[in-house]
Amino acid sequence: MRDTLTRQARPAETGKGPHTVLQPPGWPRPAGYANGIKARGDFVFVGGMVGWDERGRFREGFIAQARQALMNIAAVLREGGAEPQHLVRMTWYVRDMDEYLAARDALGAAYREVMGAHYPAMALVEVSRLAEPDALLEIEATAVVS
Repeated sequence: MRDTLTRQARPAETGKGPHTVLQPPGWPRPAGYANGIKARGDFVFVGGMVGWDERGRFREGFIAQARQALMNIAAVLREGGAEPQHLVRMTWYVRDMDEYLAARDALGAAYREVMGAHYPAMALVEVSRLAEPDALLEIEATAVVS
């Protein structure tokens, strides 16, 4: 299976990314994420980011917190010499899956506003609580700078 994935690897759809999107033949094309990414270079690991600003104040509402968490990820990436197009994976932890699903259109717009049209491999997990009581979501990420 790995050989098939590698042989069928295609460049990132935006043409701007430094990594290769892995899309097995015949699989439905994912919307807003990649099935896999092939990358080589220096790793930048971003711990779980929540929707608070640099002073520890949470934004109001799910979309506002998501946008702020993404901006926090982008700031950490820059600190490590990376940009959003270097992301290879993200894991989203949400407290309410129904809230996430209902907000997908607005969430997609917020994602593109901060991260552009680069979609790494992603996972989405509903959790009963997060370490920060006011957090509605937490996102961790990994980037590879080649």
